[in-house]
Amino acid sequence: MTAAAAPIRVAIVDDHPVVREGTAALLATVPGLSIAGTAGSLEDAMPLLDPSAVDVVLLDIRLGSQSGLTLLGGKANLPAIVVLTAYDYPQYAAAALRLGAAGFVLKTAPIAELIEAIRRAASGGMAFGVRPMGLMPVLTAREREVVLLVVEGRSNDEIGVALGITSKTVEAHLRRLFDRLGLQSRTELATRALREGWLEVP
Repeated sequence: MTAAAAPIRVAIVDDHPVVREGTAALLATVPGLSIAGTAGSLEDAMPLLDPSAVDVVLLDIRLGSQSGLTLLGGKANLPAIVVLTAYDYPQYAAAALRLGAAGFVLKTAPIAELIEAIRRAASGGMAFGVRPMGLMPVLTAREREVVLLVVEGRSNDEIGVALGITSKTVEAHLRRLFDRLGLQSRTELATRALREGWLEVP
């Protein structure tokens, strides 16, 4: 008679208590899964990143004003990370994949899909409910600053003053961004940056 397989130890990192505790309570009833802990912030999540105690972490992208993806970023020796989010953006899925996540599941997905993603991640597989595509544009530090100020509605002159550069230099940065990304206007730049989370993903 063979010994029963050890349960998959799951941790949940989400800043909404109802979602966090509700998900934990639901998964605790699933055979073969156990809840190793929960956290509502990046700081509280740190003890849950020990692969000797946790097999899979369900990670929300937005944790208050912080990005849950900062827990990834190519860090070695982590449990498998499955992003569990309300944001149905292929760019977010692409960023999660690039940073080493094992899965990306929407909060609107059936519970069976989430359980399957956990089991796949625990066994070394991958589970992406949203197809990663349209990888985030790679922005230089200066371009990120310019885009952020455009999103805030600043004029070229105001951006120049804020960054200590001339308005012509600001125009040059914007022109290069427009050409590289196939954009037509500042409004389109700001809209895409907000919708696709360019400024939130590390």
